[in-house]
Amino acid sequence: MINEFRSGIRIPGMKIGGGWRRFLFLLPVMIFLPYLLSVLELHKFSTTVDRPRKSGKKPDHLVLGPAAGYGLQNRLHCQGTKALNKTQHAAPQSLNAGENVAFVTVFTIYNSSEKNIEKSSSDLVTIGNTSYTKLERSMAILESFIDFIQVTMPSSNVIILTDPDSNLNINKERVTAYPIQGEYSRDRLMLQRIRSYIAFLTARLEEHNEHVQEQMNHYIFTDSDIAVVDDLGQLFDQYSSFHLALTFRNNKDQPLNSGFIAVWGTAEGLQRAKEFLEEVLEAYTTRYMKASRMLGDQLALAWVVRSHPSFKTHRFSKPVAFIEEINGASILFLPCALYNWTPPEGAGQFHGMPLDVKVVHFKGSRKRLMLEARNFFRSSLNMDDMLCLVLGSGRTKYDF
Repeated sequence: MINEFRSGIRIPGMKIGGGWRRFLFLLPVMIFLPYLLSVLELHKFSTTVDRPRKSGKKPDHLVLGPAAGYGLQNRLHCQGTKALNKTQHAAPQSLNAGENVAFVTVFTIYNSSEKNIEKSSSDLVTIGNTSYTKLERSMAILESFIDFIQVTMPSSNVIILTDPDSNLNINKERVTAYPIQGEYSRDRLMLQRIRSYIAFLTARLEEHNEHVQEQMNHYIFTDSDIAVVDDLGQLFDQYSSFHLALTFRNNKDQPLNSGFIAVWGTAEGLQRAKEFLEEVLEAYTTRYMKASRMLGDQLALAWVVRSHPSFKTHRFSKPVAFIEEINGASILFLPCALYNWTPPEGAGQFHGMPLDVKVVHFKGSRKRLMLEARNFFRSSLNMDDMLCLVLGSGRTKYDF
């Protein structure tokens, strides 16, 4: 009687108590089971039919978009790959008599055994009419780096600091491989780069002190994935009172980029640059080894500069060159917008490309674009149109 009274209803053939409670528990499942099965079936259908399958194949050609910066003053304006205005390039080779500029980069070869391995379709990337393996791509990027220098600064030498085991064979005039013993693994390459720079400067300083040189060489240390699109000789003509130059951007955590370092070719310039890089190396090895594969060098650069008591970090907020004394070295700070410009990615693309850009840096996956740009320039022989190709290329269109 008590159970009948509490439930208010009795179903014939069903035991009172546990059975009734199980029925109430299963009732929602019975109601919603058809809907659940429908949802699962729909999900299965969408995963097998509607959802696109990932092929893993990346685009093998460029698709141009609108060129960033249209309508802004002092920016390159383009219609497709045709420049509507002209870049403001300096007169060729504006150095004083007896002076020259040499470019120095660090480059090594990984997996050199690939030379003897037959090309496989999964390893190939086609750019234009040429297919590249990973090793061939690396060499093509280095050759592109050299080609752009030889177009814009034909009297400049290119020096490649490399692992003695790399066996680099570059058959180009005014190009020299300079072996330096060290640790060139991928995890230590950025660290080794600074050590190689220091070793090179030490050797040049010793040569400078031993005998008088007929010609003074200024040095520009760069990554090998840059294109020099203007004569940088004017840098040493326009700014005559610095020991080394660094490029900066308005970035709170990484304001300095190590992909471009210029050094004045006098004994004092070589000495001050060597001492400064030794400070950077010490900061790198004591503070930023966890970032040894990437960014450690840039973090160390920023720490050495910012730790100087008189330095004002707010000067990085405006793209205007300035000179500061840092631990005895006169350092020229140059805006990345001109001397280390990177093809657009994200919000930065809306600023476009300055008309007086000097160096284009094809960081990361932009290296495909570097090869596309070189091929385009070879066919057009027009630097401004080539820069329009670079400016109008979207990131996903040039990933390796």
